[in-house]
Order: sequence, then C-alpha cells, then structure tokens
Amino acid sequence: MAASRKTARARKTPTRKPATRKKTARVRKSSLARGKSAAGKTSPKRWSQRVTRESDALDLQQGVFKLTSPKKIAASLKRSAERSSRRKAGAYRSALSMLTFYINRAGRTLPRTQRDRLQRAKTELKHQFGRDA
Repeated sequence: MAASRKTARARKTPTRKPATRKKTARVRKSSLARGKSAAGKTSPKRWSQRVTRESDALDLQQGVFKLTSPKKIAASLKRSAERSSRRKAGAYRSALSMLTFYINRAGRTLPRTQRDRLQRAKTELKHQFGRDA
C-alpha cells in the first residue's frame, strides 16, 4: 500500500498561482506614431485613404469626390455600386455609405464649398435611385 500512496502523491499537480497582469503605463502616442513625419506633415498612407482606394464594396472612379457637379458624383457612385459584385448591402446603401464615409473622414479639413457639393450629391443620389419619398 505504501507504494500506491507514493504514486498517488507524485501524480498530483502542484498548485499554481493565479496569473497577474502587469501594470503598464498608458503612453500617449506621439505625432510620429500617428502617421506624421518629423516636419509635421501627414503621411500619405492613411487607412481612410486606402479604404476609398481599395474598398471591398466598391471600385470607385479615381477622383470621384473631386468632381465639380453633384450629379456627376452621384452618377459615378451609382455606376460603381451597381457594377460591384463584392458589396454586401444594396447598391444605394453602399454608394451612400461611401459618400458619408468620405465626408466624415475629411472632417474640418474639407472646404465648405466641397462639403456643400458632396451634401448635394447625397440628395442627387436619392433622386437617381428613385428614393425621393
């Protein structure tokens, strides 16, 4: 019997201390970590820029948001949305989402005239998709 007690004791796993988290100080991101160069200019490789260029939902015409007419912007977005086979939502929703995304990401840097033009393009997009009601 003594031999069986030894093997029983040997099989027991030692108790482990609960894992503790290391306390880390929150470090404020420097301007270099946020994509800015030492001179203070922003880096051309922004994730929002990549989204508008390489979206999984739409293949946009280059410079679509720089067009001068809201009708042309809306027509281009509609064309891109209807041709896309990778979008998950409807064509109208995808086109409007991309337009809204661009406006929101531009933020305060978007000139007032261009912001107004893009807002009118939203209305025009509704007309072109027959969602006037």
